[in-house]
Amino acid sequence: MESAIKFILAILFFLCLANMPYGYYQFVRFISLIGFGILAYLAMTNNSQTELVIYASLALLFQPFYKISLGRELWNIVDFIVATTLIGSVFLRNGKVK
Repeated sequence: MESAIKFILAILFFLCLANMPYGYYQFVRFISLIGFGILAYLAMTNNSQTELVIYASLALLFQPFYKISLGRELWNIVDFIVATTLIGSVFLRNGKVK
């Protein structure tokens, strides 16, 4: 389940790099809040404090209720970094390939 959530979020973030309607970005923010919230909960149940803090911070960054205005270019960079990190975290775990 964790891998599926990460892949779905990564695909959504990569699609944010295209010129999409504003409603799509709102949808991504809402889904990101839910996805990162679930990932934070899973990290908490696995006693992984670092992942918990990262996912909770990302949930707050992408939450749809109070928009954090970073500008289109900076959001594209954030989306790309988060998406590639999510995909990388699926394949790499503790320095080993799964």
